[in-house]
Amino acid sequence: MMLLVCPPSELKKLNNPLRRLVHNPRRLLSPHVGPGDTALDLGCGGGFFTVELARLVGPEGRVIAVDLQPEMLDFTRERVTKVGLLDRVTLHRCRDDDLGLAGVEADFALAFYIVHEVPDRQAFLAQLARLLKSGARFLMVEPRHHASSAVLNEITGEAEKVGLSVERPLRLVLGRGSLFVKG
Repeated sequence: MMLLVCPPSELKKLNNPLRRLVHNPRRLLSPHVGPGDTALDLGCGGGFFTVELARLVGPEGRVIAVDLQPEMLDFTRERVTKVGLLDRVTLHRCRDDDLGLAGVEADFALAFYIVHEVPDRQAFLAQLARLLKSGARFLMVEPRHHASSAVLNEITGEAEKVGLSVERPLRLVLGRGSLFVKG
């Protein structure tokens, strides 16, 4: 299976300030992330959500920004450095078949517009479930143009098989997904 990833040339679109009107990071993340938390930003891209996660976890927390592409991680590093939050962020390059985060225990994970790009969703979700603490939340949002309701139902079923239960479905402008909780 060919891996389809968002190229770095799309960063201007992904990090456009107007995107905050559609996908406001504080509004999406603040109900689920707090001071001292460990948060995963899976497929961090250009750090659009990483910056807000770093603000929310505070000086005692940690954000692990994960991406396949070094260019995306470089851009995220620049972005969090510019706002003075690099000390809260760990940049981590994963492989397409392994998150490479053994030993991490996370309170929250975000996968925004990336699960449809993962070649083996079941393996990805199983790895993610092992990284989450009991009671931890996983926010997954997929773009409407890539994930039909049928695909979203498949992903939900796969997540439930690895111990992630839907807390509530999400409907966003241009996206749909679910908030999961690890049992």
